[in-house]
Amino acid sequence: MRRSVLTLLATLCLTGAAAQKIEYTTNEECGCELVVVDGIETTQSGGLYGFRLLDGTVIAENQYKYVDRFHDGYCRVYVDDEHCGLIDRTGREVLPCVFEKINYPSDGRILAVKDLKVGFYDLEGNLTVPHQYLKATDYSDSTAVVAIEVDGEERYTFIDTAGRRLMAATYPLAMPFREGYAEVYDGKLWGMIDKRGREVLPMKYMYMSLNEKGRFFAGDTNGLAMFDYTMRPVTDFVYFDPGTTYENRTSVSRDGKFGFLDEKGNEAVPCIYDEVGLFRQGRTQVRIGKKYGIVDTMGRIVLPIEYDNTYRKAYKYMYYEGLAMVEKDGRTGYVDLEGKLVIPMLFERGYQFTQGLAAVKHNGMWGYIDTKGEVYMPFVFDVASPYHWGRAEVVFNGNTSKVDLTGRCVKNCNGVIAWREIFK
Repeated sequence: MRRSVLTLLATLCLTGAAAQKIEYTTNEECGCELVVVDGIETTQSGGLYGFRLLDGTVIAENQYKYVDRFHDGYCRVYVDDEHCGLIDRTGREVLPCVFEKINYPSDGRILAVKDLKVGFYDLEGNLTVPHQYLKATDYSDSTAVVAIEVDGEERYTFIDTAGRRLMAATYPLAMPFREGYAEVYDGKLWGMIDKRGREVLPMKYMYMSLNEKGRFFAGDTNGLAMFDYTMRPVTDFVYFDPGTTYENRTSVSRDGKFGFLDEKGNEAVPCIYDEVGLFRQGRTQVRIGKKYGIVDTMGRIVLPIEYDNTYRKAYKYMYYEGLAMVEKDGRTGYVDLEGKLVIPMLFERGYQFTQGLAAVKHNGMWGYIDTKGEVYMPFVFDVASPYHWGRAEVVFNGNTSKVDLTGRCVKNCNGVIAWREIFK
């Protein structure tokens, strides 16, 4: 039987655990956590790591000193502190462990550093660009930025996937191509070029910020304008501080106040706020003076600007799993996408929801609630953290442990028998 928050405040007990997707497993023999990503499980023995499939098939023996997690079918592995390689999900070493640095594949190419020089490989491990560059970026838009030494100074140019240089290395600084265009700097001013090296935007701007979806900002100390890829400004030169675009909204400031532009350069959210956040699920936090609220992508006020943010956590007033944490008069609760308070302001502190649970503090102790506001684990912890990958870190009587989604201790369990018994 599950109990509401109000019921639990009077009688402390553990509620039943709902079924959750566990992305960690536990090796009881070594007492360690083994992460599972995309159906591949990390294994460990003798201080070395390997991988196997969930059916037990070993794809890489325990031979690596360190391993990363799999990213899109590839994983970086280390034989010592200075040498790494790359394996695929079959365990095949795409690149042997002889490199100082390896990036994950981008545009079908793998950036690798050997003897302090950058080169590139294809997904079969074949060298496509020799190790000759001082610096380089991952491939983007089928090109990569590379640096070579010219007359004792670093100069930048671009190469294609075959390693051919698209133009002479003349720029003191260059940014990756995106949608066919790249920002370049001549040492004094910025401009824009296409893949033939032609200046499609003159080198006359002090500042430039390449955005996305055919938009960028350029200007000088008097202000920036948003441009589209016709190379024409779609706003006046009155904006500053362009941010990353989320949900087709780009944060900007004007006259010292912040708001958001839409993809056409209109102020979808007027520049009237002292601070704005990032859009998430169509909502973002805003601040006027010392008070916070929430607006939608059209600037409509979803949550009145009358709330506090005592601990200044970045994730307050941002939506996770459909709920945002809010604070008022020293108490914390949670609102839905329409700003309705669905979990009362009963807590002293809290965290965002992850994996259906949020760590909250009541009467000086921490526990966990679910998205309905029902208590999932009682308030018995000195400290509790959000869940990630099926695990959360908790402190009980000064002992730091990890618990799974049922509240069972799975790591550093010495001396925690007392609270494990509470969970029975």
